[in-house]
Amino acid sequence: MDVFSPEKRSQVMSRIRSKDTKPEKIIRSILHKLGFRFRINRKDLPGKPDIVLPKYRKVIFVQGCLWHQHEGCKIASKPKSNSEYWKVKFTKNIERDKKNQEKLKLMGYRVIIIWECEAKVIQKSPEILKSMLLIKPE
Repeated sequence: MDVFSPEKRSQVMSRIRSKDTKPEKIIRSILHKLGFRFRINRKDLPGKPDIVLPKYRKVIFVQGCLWHQHEGCKIASKPKSNSEYWKVKFTKNIERDKKNQEKLKLMGYRVIIIWECEAKVIQKSPEILKSMLLIKPE
């Protein structure tokens, strides 16, 4: 049973952002401080990557643990109400992610996934992001 009425649940869900989320802003801030220049949400690339480093042919997706079902993450618990709907929704998200990542790889991009739960850890230790990129800014 949901703790909110259907109207309130709709209002809550409508406030969930698809871009410019806190984890994305954390990663973009760190990249900028490290000297990297990037583009955000490029519509001409499959999946509209959150961050694109064109010079290095790398894209970064900052994914929500719940929406993209981060395996083994406590944030990624499945809702108990309307479970069949959510199962289908999450499965479609995961399949779409895989297809978009494959397309990007065929285009010559290296795909990096940063999970919502990792963003705060990276914020405390920016070296983690540097090692994920395996490149040095100029």
